[in-house]
Amino acid sequence: MIDSTVVDLSRLQFAATAMYHFIFVPLTLGLSWILVICELVFVLTGKPIYKEMTQFWGKLFGINFALGVTTGITMEFQFGTNWAYYSHYVGDIFGAPLAIEGLMAFFLESTMFGLFFFGWKRLPKWGHLTVTALMALGTNLSAVLILIANAWMQDPVGSAFNPVTMRMELTDFAALVLNPIAQSKFVHTVSAGYVTGALFVLGISAWYLSMGRHVEFARRSFRIAAAFGVAGALSAIILGDEAGVEVAKSQPSKLAAMEAIWETEPAPASLNLAAWPNEEKQANDWAIRLPYVAGLITTRSISKELPGVRDIREQNRARIASGVQAVIALEDMRKNPGDAAAREKFKRHEADMGYGLLVRRHVDDVRQATPEAIEKAAMDSVPKVAPLFWSFRVMVGLGFLMFGLFVAALWLSVGNAHQKYPCLLKLFLWSLPAPWIASMCGWFVAEYGRQPWTVFGMLPTHLSASSLSSASLWGSIAGFVGFYTLLLCAEMFLMFKYARLGPPAAPQPNNA
Repeated sequence: MIDSTVVDLSRLQFAATAMYHFIFVPLTLGLSWILVICELVFVLTGKPIYKEMTQFWGKLFGINFALGVTTGITMEFQFGTNWAYYSHYVGDIFGAPLAIEGLMAFFLESTMFGLFFFGWKRLPKWGHLTVTALMALGTNLSAVLILIANAWMQDPVGSAFNPVTMRMELTDFAALVLNPIAQSKFVHTVSAGYVTGALFVLGISAWYLSMGRHVEFARRSFRIAAAFGVAGALSAIILGDEAGVEVAKSQPSKLAAMEAIWETEPAPASLNLAAWPNEEKQANDWAIRLPYVAGLITTRSISKELPGVRDIREQNRARIASGVQAVIALEDMRKNPGDAAAREKFKRHEADMGYGLLVRRHVDDVRQATPEAIEKAAMDSVPKVAPLFWSFRVMVGLGFLMFGLFVAALWLSVGNAHQKYPCLLKLFLWSLPAPWIASMCGWFVAEYGRQPWTVFGMLPTHLSASSLSSASLWGSIAGFVGFYTLLLCAEMFLMFKYARLGPPAAPQPNNA
């Protein structure tokens, strides 16, 4: 039997390292383009203050970038150490975009990173601006390649299982790259990064304005961040909605959990604005519903119903029973490659093979899968509803809140009325954690909502982990969390230090 403790600890370790890493990623994505905007204005106008803005925000960008690289490198090694069978099973596919990311995007952004900091006196204005733009392009290209790999785990297109090698193999690289999940996920994720960078600059600039320090520098930074933030937040909302449409097509179980839909909703489906999901009863204790909204948002129609958790589990129960036959046929084929009956049986049930593997969590030999084991596997086939439901709503709520903040900031900038509304300036500063909380909730929805799969519909999570001991996993978790916490403290210390110092070239007030 699979040791569930080892699987859970492996998941915990990867989740912890991924969450630490993603503290740094969205700020890198957002700040990189703000640097491009500031330097472009400097090149076009020749005003030194925009060069000071580029250099100051670039310093904070550099601190964040370095720690993002440090925390990101170890994540890829965990595929081999903690998820050995997963790496063996899908390495031909999953490794391709990660290899391209490392050899192309990472080398591009890291090379341009060095030229950005050391090229100010060695490159002409347009040359240095090109370096800054390529650095921003590299960070975003790195994101798209990683998200292509992640999207394949959500919807394994362009691939096929080879019963001879017992591995997934790439059949269509274009389908892998153009996966609709990857495209919507990329634009939504980078838009969230732009929001993070914009609110970071906005919050610090608002603090300078409230303190009466570096006023001209802060006003210009505030204006750029407000405009960039409005565009980023609006993009994140619209493209997040588009990502939801793709989820409805490829992962109905995730959508049903996100929206706490227990019974199939007739068209056009209502939206549970707020609810209290009860997993034991498989129903909501109470709900505030908006008629038609869920159907219009997720299906773009008034004629398509939304399947509920109960019906999805019933459908999965049938697929699990079919998948058990596929696994049995595969075992017979491996024992006797010339068994034509087993080969024919495998072809009939191959599409459901991954679902048959779900019973391996409850029985060691699928031939001994009882109706009770199949029932347990069917219950496992949909993630817990309450965590997804509320995480999704926190993310969406914060997204609209930040859009409102950027609109207010843009209004202040247009009217040059920063000093008239000190409470708003404080609100911008206090809202700094909002984009990180929203991003973490978004990733939780994406990854927890994929459970019980590592590769959706193909490879269950409980079969993907390496054969490790619980003690070694506890030790590595403690080591990673301890080390990464130190790195996070170092980041916070340096960010606070240089933010308090402000741009060195800007004039300081008499009482500074």
